[in-house]
Amino acid sequence: MFDGVMTLLGELMGSPWIYLIIAGISLVDAVVPVFPSEAPLIMAGVYAGSTGSPNLLLIMVCAGVGAMAGDHLAYGLGRVGAGRIERIPPGTRRGRAIAGAKKLLDSRGGMALVVGRFIPWGRIATTVTFGAMRFSRPRFTMFDAIGVAAWALHGTLMGYIGGHAFEKEPAKGLAFGLGLAVAASLLIELVRWILARRGGGRATTESA
Repeated sequence: MFDGVMTLLGELMGSPWIYLIIAGISLVDAVVPVFPSEAPLIMAGVYAGSTGSPNLLLIMVCAGVGAMAGDHLAYGLGRVGAGRIERIPPGTRRGRAIAGAKKLLDSRGGMALVVGRFIPWGRIATTVTFGAMRFSRPRFTMFDAIGVAAWALHGTLMGYIGGHAFEKEPAKGLAFGLGLAVAASLLIELVRWILARRGGGRATTESA
């Protein structure tokens, strides 16, 4: 399925429809992670870097609008289904993701949205948890805008760098861009883990 969708997207990179498709994928992925929105975003960056089409700025705007719409939808679902979310078994994948999102919210506040946007499944758990905990909607919108802007810029630039590096070989450019994106995500996770460890260490010391 993934290969088929990516092949189809590659054929549509010169079409105006690609902007609407990128927005739609970003919206759906923010609510139901059936297809990773980072991949088409990076692919668009690759083609922009190697062929000049599609327009990189417009891709970022469309991806950002779609992602923000999806995040607000997930936030609304969290507010409506707060009781059901609390009853999700903690040992399940969703339960662990929600527990992690709550911990991140307690320690980082609104900035958890910015960090969570770069974590597949984590971003959905974060936005839903923010809704369930009745986090201020204006503050949610502000932090979500920062996270979405950073996410869209990150994805397109990783692809754009790959597209420039392999101008005549888009497939290699896509692989290079995906590799850069994965490396950056792993670095973010490492920093988050180190900060969490330090925070836990400080809490233990204060308790003692």
